[in-house]
Amino acid sequence: MTFSDLNLNKPLLNALNDMGFNNPTIIQEKVFSVMMSGKDVVGIAQTGTGKTLAYLIPCLRQWKYSGNGFPQILIIVPTRELVIQVVEEVKKLSAYMNLVVVGVYGGVNINTQIETVYAGLDVLVATPGRLYDLALKGVLRLKFVKKLVIDEVDEMLNLGFRSQLTNIL
Repeated sequence: MTFSDLNLNKPLLNALNDMGFNNPTIIQEKVFSVMMSGKDVVGIAQTGTGKTLAYLIPCLRQWKYSGNGFPQILIIVPTRELVIQVVEEVKKLSAYMNLVVVGVYGGVNINTQIETVYAGLDVLVATPGRLYDLALKGVLRLKFVKKLVIDEVDEMLNLGFRSQLTNIL
């Protein structure tokens, strides 16, 4: 099977080609049709099998430009390192799309992140703590979110983010 067989749009196919990917991994192939049907997915696979792209590809395939500046895709990850990594993957995959991705996490000035969020975005990648802080300040409008991804939820629970996740969801 190739990515072309998944009925991806030209911008995604071009980006995947630029990234050197022609064929989906097993988890990418299995997750794609389930996510495209609108069902929830719990995916478990070894490191290096393409889990991040497994959820990003269908999320970005279903994304439609709205111009309202509110996130349509929300991705919650446990660490700032993972926020940075996922933001970079979204940027690569959306290279041919008019999409704005923003990453927010603790340990940096929240006011700068507030300004960035207010400037408008389509995809928000966040740690649970910073997402909760921004929600408490009334910065985020999550009612426009069409896709929610909770990546490495086991790690978030191990790091003590249960209450933030519960309050956010």
